[in-house]
Amino acid sequence: MFDLKTLGMAVKQISEEKGIPEEKVLEAIEMAIAAAYKKEYAKKTEVIKAKFNLKTGDLKFWQSKLVVDESMLKEDDEEDENYKSFNDKDALEENKKIRFNPDRHIMLEDALKINKKIKVEEELLNDLELQQDFSRIAAQTAKQVILQKLHDAEREFVISTFKDKEGTIVSGIIQRLEGKNIYVDLGKTVGIMFANEIIPGERYRIGERKKFYILSIDDKPRGPVILLSRSHPKFIAKLFETEVPEIGEGLVEIKSIAREAGSRCKLAIISNQEEIDAVGSLVGQKGTRVGSVIDEIGGEKIDIIEYSEEPGKFVAKALGPAKVDEVEIITDRREVRVFVPPDQLSLAIGRGGQNVRLAAKITGWRIDVRSSLEPEQKIESGSADTEEKTE
Repeated sequence: MFDLKTLGMAVKQISEEKGIPEEKVLEAIEMAIAAAYKKEYAKKTEVIKAKFNLKTGDLKFWQSKLVVDESMLKEDDEEDENYKSFNDKDALEENKKIRFNPDRHIMLEDALKINKKIKVEEELLNDLELQQDFSRIAAQTAKQVILQKLHDAEREFVISTFKDKEGTIVSGIIQRLEGKNIYVDLGKTVGIMFANEIIPGERYRIGERKKFYILSIDDKPRGPVILLSRSHPKFIAKLFETEVPEIGEGLVEIKSIAREAGSRCKLAIISNQEEIDAVGSLVGQKGTRVGSVIDEIGGEKIDIIEYSEEPGKFVAKALGPAKVDEVEIITDRREVRVFVPPDQLSLAIGRGGQNVRLAAKITGWRIDVRSSLEPEQKIESGSADTEEKTE
């Protein structure tokens, strides 16, 4: 006999632990019971279904037969590619014919004698004798079916839950460290952040809660894998979206981002309403908004730049905090030649050329930095080949 109370608790427990709806768990159990019944009491080619009522404890079994007509059936001499799979519905969806088998098919004229409203491709269910005494082999079959169905249900749940969250931020607790890879508890599943998605120099401790950018969901045979990042440029954009309501309302827009994670990031922004100060919106009162983002990414420097459609003006702003005397645009080479005072050269170029490099990425223009006193001498250049956009 089935212990109704125990089974009901098991369904609820599995649902909570795996994050799977209770009806999916119950469906897996019903399929397992049907598989056990078939193993013990039915033919291999028969289709058996079971229904368990958690409220009443009633258990019912049926033999299911697909209603067919002559147009759906193969001739006797036709090759039967579908016979071994018994997956008749899939075959019919692919416009393939099936071979009639009385164990799992019934002709329409015969089905109408039992159910006058039945139609072709519908199932006719015949009641079977209730059986609850299953052998060890049948029970093992039921266990395997339950595990497989729960695995499938868990995969389906994870994909449906996180598919729409690609490109968003999620909060998670660091579960374990394997080499340089970080495994993160996301509540209903575990995400992974590979070494190349980590912010250089950032330390991670087990049990620590952090925010992560969802790169993608990779559906592997063993289950879906949630790929996470903290070094991706869009992570910065999404952090600002959570801190700055004006971005969500469309009043302020992030046009482009250039980032060298762990060191420095530049954002180009624009206001879609004249009365809105785009830079001020991201900085916040007394720097609270940008400060919250900087704290989350471990002190990485952030330059917030006002976007401009004029290349010269945009490049000059992007080279901040350096002051620019003059710019010369070379359109056919998509290059901007920038002249700065000698005492501003180090600021314009940045340590290791980082400032001019990020400025080139964020503007999309190649930048040639020169001294105002020696305009013919090329000092440093930055390439826009690896431009990073938010779109």
